[in-house]
Amino acid sequence: MAEEKDLKQGQINIELSEDVAQGEYSNLAIITHSTAEFIVDFVSMMPGAPKAKVKSRIILTPQHAKRLLKALNENVRKFESQHGEIADVEQSGAAPFPMNFGGPAGEA
Repeated sequence: MAEEKDLKQGQINIELSEDVAQGEYSNLAIITHSTAEFIVDFVSMMPGAPKAKVKSRIILTPQHAKRLLKALNENVRKFESQHGEIADVEQSGAAPFPMNFGGPAGEA
């Protein structure tokens, strides 16, 4: 009965297992999309390693992808208002991120 009441008030009971609560480290996200879905692969790359591993894949509807974008924008804004601007790689003068993922570079 309590669950029914919570759902009527717009609340959802969300369960978080210990395994999922540990999280996965990712320092790269690769986003692809079709007309029906957005696919976000969270990757962990180690400096100098020739391979990178997808740690998690999330598949979203376009509507959920847009809601995620809005939520991320709002949370980045809140974070920056408390802690200062987050430096973007291109703005910080750091070397550009290698998009060959440690493999051989393409040649023409």
